[in-house]
Amino acid sequence: MSLTVIALTVIAAALCILVLTLVPTFLTIRRTAASVGELAEMVRSELKPTLHELTGVLAELKSVSGGVAEYNDDVKRFMSELGVAGDNLHKINRSVGVVTNVLNTTTVWATGAKVAGKYMLDRYLKKRGGI
Repeated sequence: MSLTVIALTVIAAALCILVLTLVPTFLTIRRTAASVGELAEMVRSELKPTLHELTGVLAELKSVSGGVAEYNDDVKRFMSELGVAGDNLHKINRSVGVVTNVLNTTTVWATGAKVAGKYMLDRYLKKRGGI
């Protein structure tokens, strides 16, 4: 056998081995490409209705936010008045506390005056009765 025949036999064997190892790889690549194609079709078919719904939701959000913007000044005015009412309630509460304090003090003074008057009357009556 000549050197050329041996070289061609080795090249042919290497080529056969290469083809045999690449066939499963090509089959796997083909299945992967088919799966990717199916996935792309599914995403496309699912994405269109989702985008349509999203557009509707965005339109509703715009209308709701427009409605909220209409009442923004009313809400600010209400919150301001609510703050004023809270301040007024605080002032009334302080005034009631002061009046309660005054009444308590007056009651204590009246009780003290009553006890002192009774004591002085008893002493006066004892002195008068003892004379």
